[in-house]
Amino acid sequence: MIVSQNLTKRYGEKTVVDDLSFTVRPGVVTGFLGPNGAGKSTTMRLMVGLDRPTRGGITIGGCHYHELRDPMRHLGVMLDARSVHPGRSARDHLLAVGETHGIGRARVDEVLEMVGLRIVAGRRAGGFSLGMSQRLGIATALLGDPAVLVLDEPVNGLDPDGVLWLRHLLVRLADEGRTVFLSSHLMSELSLVAQDLVVIGQGRLLASGSIDDVIDSVAPQATRVVSPDALSLADALRGENVSIRQTDRDTLLVRGRTAREVGTVAAAEGATLFALVEERASLEEAFMHITRNAVEYSTHREVAS
Repeated sequence: MIVSQNLTKRYGEKTVVDDLSFTVRPGVVTGFLGPNGAGKSTTMRLMVGLDRPTRGGITIGGCHYHELRDPMRHLGVMLDARSVHPGRSARDHLLAVGETHGIGRARVDEVLEMVGLRIVAGRRAGGFSLGMSQRLGIATALLGDPAVLVLDEPVNGLDPDGVLWLRHLLVRLADEGRTVFLSSHLMSELSLVAQDLVVIGQGRLLASGSIDDVIDSVAPQATRVVSPDALSLADALRGENVSIRQTDRDTLLVRGRTAREVGTVAAAEGATLFALVEERASLEEAFMHITRNAVEYSTHREVAS
């Protein structure tokens, strides 16, 4: 488990991470989102001891990173897939890293196979494509068989086969009870793999919880109904905590009733249905709404008339 409590980091007059508190639970994949300049990279650097917080802290399994006697066996991290000596082969890189924790060749060969680099294990890392470098970075993070995995933009550079492989790997690791925390700008991909979200902007927490809860907090699920009997059906559907908006003569947008409930009422009323669809905002739409006031650089500015 990862726990951030009142995490704050200032560089001079600039506050990059601002009283940030959140929890990343084990057994699920948690996405870490925020616009450019939100403080995601700084938060991850603070997590692994590459920088010191001004106030507060962040722990892995109840310990700060510097308190872990063998950190690679607790936390696997990839912040920059290119941070490999270009003259070393993939296998030699992993052997050198493993040496710091008494991890031998057998585990190195195991993770090379796991990430699909066994055939190119003898090639110099400096000649790797971005996708191959990403795989090597993930192999390095997995080397100690850690309980917690932290990955910064792991999908970058992967081809469709690689994206599918990574998706299955992350889900499997979470199913094993590990804590999986990853940042990504690819909302469509994140929506397929993550169950929980932590969203920050300008260093502050904007939202956290399950994807469904985060989306519903800004755009509750609605049921779209198309029927020639829209007016009478609207009257029958009204009730406590139910809102109904008629978008045209035959179409209703109903909140507070599921498609099953709408269909049951329609059948009881003898109403004809041309369409009955449950709709919800996409993760990207919810993200844009949540972060609309926390974007440092925007190409969408209102122009005064």
